[in-house]
Amino acid sequence: MKQIRIGTLVGGGDAVRVLPQIIPHCFESFSLTFWQTTQGVDLKELSKRIKELTAEHDIVISSLGIFGNVLTGAGDNQDTLASWERLIDHAGDFGTDLVAGFTGRMPGSIDESLPRFGEVFGELARRAEAKGVKLAFENCDMGGTWQSGDWNIAHNPTAWEMMFNAVPAANIGLQWEPCHQMVSLIDPIPQLRKWVDKIFNVHGKDATIAWDIVREYGIHGPKEFVWHRTPGFGDTNWTDIITILRQAGYEGSIDIEGWHDPVYRDELEMTGQVHGLNYLKRCRGGDFVPNPV
Repeated sequence: MKQIRIGTLVGGGDAVRVLPQIIPHCFESFSLTFWQTTQGVDLKELSKRIKELTAEHDIVISSLGIFGNVLTGAGDNQDTLASWERLIDHAGDFGTDLVAGFTGRMPGSIDESLPRFGEVFGELARRAEAKGVKLAFENCDMGGTWQSGDWNIAHNPTAWEMMFNAVPAANIGLQWEPCHQMVSLIDPIPQLRKWVDKIFNVHGKDATIAWDIVREYGIHGPKEFVWHRTPGFGDTNWTDIITILRQAGYEGSIDIEGWHDPVYRDELEMTGQVHGLNYLKRCRGGDFVPNPV
């Protein structure tokens, strides 16, 4: 079994500037992300520059991500569909076989988004299959509910059932993290056991739930009851997560999604991320040690 790599997310448009600064911290993978569009980005040239920067290190590009509303294509999302297509076509240039992002969403309930989802991602899944590429959907609600939202329907396990029935393709799955389920007060551990075979990539982001606030004020009161956290500072047992992943034969990466922690932020951002990196490496058992011959 291959070692599960521990990495972090990096903005694709800024990667050439940022990577030389953070490679020395010993991240093992990078997920390159774009917001709504890749227009104006020479992906062929970017892949070449990234390969030059990582050539002397044991680092992989775990995924390419495009985050926008591909189903409506409205406003600033006009290029999001074309961006999915570009990233699928260029994934191999980066040495990855995974493109991830939001599903997008039509106005109204999740149910009302399924026909358009099936149309768009049925075609994208076929395009990806021809290139040997998989597609994964992040499980962030982006402030949406079952009844309404502007970005993503892949934030609830009932929606996953509906999505995978609408597009029954083996190369579509989830870019999963425990945080987004905990925000909805869902226990991520049994969910991971059930869905692990559909998880293609894991975001390293945790949450802290203030159960005392939930019990006193509920979840619609004036007080915050949950915070996104960098791994190592939240409530999740990542040793359990890595155990479940390994038992299922997962050989992908866990890529830290930073810039959310309420404490380890601003000047403490990379302090928190490097702590999370080292914490997750310990949770997987440390570095690989070969058995005696």
